[in-house]
Amino acid sequence: MESNAKIFSGTGSQYLAEKIAKKFGEPLGKVNIQRFSDGEIGVEFQESIRGRFVFLVQSTFSPIDNMMELLLMIDAAKRASAYKVIAVVPYYGYARQDRKDRPRVAIGSKLMANMLVAAGADRVVTMDLHAPQIQGYFDIPVDHLDSSAIFIPYIESLNLKSLTFAAPDVGSANRIREIASFFECDMVICDKHRKRANEIASMVVIGDVTDRDIVLIDDICDTGGTLTKSAALMKEKGARSVRALCTHPVLSGKAYENIENSVLEELVVCDTIPLKQKSSKIKVLSVDELFAVALRNAYENKSINSLFIRGRLRNK
Repeated sequence: MESNAKIFSGTGSQYLAEKIAKKFGEPLGKVNIQRFSDGEIGVEFQESIRGRFVFLVQSTFSPIDNMMELLLMIDAAKRASAYKVIAVVPYYGYARQDRKDRPRVAIGSKLMANMLVAAGADRVVTMDLHAPQIQGYFDIPVDHLDSSAIFIPYIESLNLKSLTFAAPDVGSANRIREIASFFECDMVICDKHRKRANEIASMVVIGDVTDRDIVLIDDICDTGGTLTKSAALMKEKGARSVRALCTHPVLSGKAYENIENSVLEELVVCDTIPLKQKSSKIKVLSVDELFAVALRNAYENKSINSLFIRGRLRNK
């Protein structure tokens, strides 16, 4: 019997959508996304989606055209009488602009949420938001997936004997504490002070890292400055090895150079954003199966609790 679900992709995430669709068990749907000579974007579904569950896969990393494609796909799907339109956003751009921390600034992540809802999305599926409270910016359901489901098996495969987890900043402490509890091991915190965005003024390590195998975990690696400075500081403090696991490889500016020249053993990332170039120190793990299971469960009205670390903790 033919499924009532269809998966489509924007141009920015087609490489990932193809893998998700294969794991889901459905061919990727046909949609024509064209760019006119003036730079405007046009979207046209090339098959009927009337009465269907429509999943639209598109990360909203730079350029902003990726977001515009997603909004236009949502609008086109609603106008084509889709039953439900689910925006699948593996990387949610502008998530770091989550609050008004200075006078006269925009809250970009709220604006992004407003646009997705206004375009007609019925649900959003995303992963590792920079601030989990961004879910509250939506007046529609949000499935917020956790990369721990991917990173935990990888960490287990390393068989590190003196495993210690490190939070790159105080704000990440709660998340790292959950993973450290799962492995029943210690954690440390890198407390940093910034002069301005992407520029660290000072950093200290809270906790003992002597002769420990450190695993730094973060949601985003942008310029790589925080990770490489954290790794260098922990090596200076006596760490045996330092590696980093980051969900979203934004990797802007001199990120690749910073990582290659760092003391990091490796940087493990997910394929929510495509890499701009190869690096001997960067390893990519795919989120395709995690998203395929989440989409299948959403389509079949099933719980996705088993995909989270808290579900695994209860079953230990």
